[in-house]
Amino acid sequence: MTAAAEAQAAAPAQKKRGFSLPSAYTILFILIVIVALATWIIPAGTYEYNSDGSPIPGTYHRVDQNPARILTDTLTAPINGMYGIEGADGSISYYNSGTLFGAIDVALFILVIGGFLGVTMETGAIQAGIGRVVQRLRGRELRMIPILMVLFALGGTTYGMAEESLAFYLLIVTVMIAAGYDALTGAALLLLGCGIGVIGSTINPFSTGIASGFAGVSISDGLIARIIILVIGTAIGIWYVMRYARRVKNDPGQSMVASEREANIAHFNADAMNTAAADPMTGRQKLALVVFFLAFVAMIAGVVPWAELGISAVATRYWWFPEMTASFLFFAIIIGVVAGMKEGKFTDAFVNGARDLLGVALIIGIARGVTVIMNNGLITDTVLNAAENALVGLGGVAFANLVYAAFVPLSFLIPSSSGLATVAMPIMAPLASFANVDPAIVVTAFQTGNGLVNLVTPTSAVVMGGLAIARVPYGTWIRFVLPVLGLLVVLTVIVLSLDVLIGA
Repeated sequence: MTAAAEAQAAAPAQKKRGFSLPSAYTILFILIVIVALATWIIPAGTYEYNSDGSPIPGTYHRVDQNPARILTDTLTAPINGMYGIEGADGSISYYNSGTLFGAIDVALFILVIGGFLGVTMETGAIQAGIGRVVQRLRGRELRMIPILMVLFALGGTTYGMAEESLAFYLLIVTVMIAAGYDALTGAALLLLGCGIGVIGSTINPFSTGIASGFAGVSISDGLIARIIILVIGTAIGIWYVMRYARRVKNDPGQSMVASEREANIAHFNADAMNTAAADPMTGRQKLALVVFFLAFVAMIAGVVPWAELGISAVATRYWWFPEMTASFLFFAIIIGVVAGMKEGKFTDAFVNGARDLLGVALIIGIARGVTVIMNNGLITDTVLNAAENALVGLGGVAFANLVYAAFVPLSFLIPSSSGLATVAMPIMAPLASFANVDPAIVVTAFQTGNGLVNLVTPTSAVVMGGLAIARVPYGTWIRFVLPVLGLLVVLTVIVLSLDVLIGA
């Protein structure tokens, strides 16, 4: 860069006048109020459910209206979203495959992850380790992006890596900033890597597996179409993130979060990463770094359903948030021991790390509050029934693409992939026979529609939590990701249409 350009990049960013989106907290509270008002307008109704908690097609019926109390329910929705409780009339606040749960498990996981990272950062091991990686990749930092995005996409396509990715944000964003990129590059790497992997879920038992079961097909049916979406979609995501990263590297003023550049460097301690490269790592730091990575290996090994993937060499543990949270707490203690931390220093580091992610935990609870209002207002099944009625009698290509379109608004209402599969697939899959379409295509439409929405929906703990950790405003993320969403929609429509035509 020229001296003038360098001076311009170093100068503090001028604050632009005009409209700017409010914070994530405000956006979510506005959504809660809108949904609460909708419970007064949208007719209440419900399907009859079988013993598995799945709706029975053709059984939708109107019930008495149960509108939300605008003030009381709006204020209590985030709290109920945290606890996952039932409403006064027995309606479900939030469900996933028929199981009642709240956001408290995810929130506690986030707080313990913060404590785990706080303890590890206190040892100086992460700073020194990242500093060396960046130093060795000097001039080739861009290679980290495709490698990491492919790894996260593999996690998304095999076991639906979503909330688990929140554990990586602080580390990845810090690496990207230290390498000369920005916080948005790190957030995009994770969100698009995991998210596109989920869109192209191949053998993900938590969404594709559940949806295939309700559709009466094997998880391998429709696999080729999903692999095509996964490979091409991941390539699109890598190209887009690398293109943006190059622009930021060449001119930091081109960053979409340029005004926060200095604050982010300080917050993520990125300068220390580069400075630490000059100092030799101690034996304790090396051991702490090994334990640090073992914590993530243990999480992945515990979460992946190996048995359902046909792998018998590794025992399936079926871990979920309680086990993952306990695991990171255990590894935090081990890191403190190997680093020789005194009890007071360890607890201070853990509490300070958890404090840094407290806002993220609160956002997750507020996001779940939207679903609480919908379910207790008895309008979720009404929206589902409207989609069912709109799809009857369509031709093959039109049916496949309109099913895909129908899953987009449904995914805003029920962001959980397994939850949406449980309530929607028993209704949508039987409609395929009327259009002479393979039910496996409905599974692909469900997976791609739900995955697309979960890249942007403000009701997703992954989107709002990840952006909060990365310190990227929600409005900035929307502006960044819209072109990718358009390309992914075009890709999905083409693949779904060809799948119908080839199978006809």
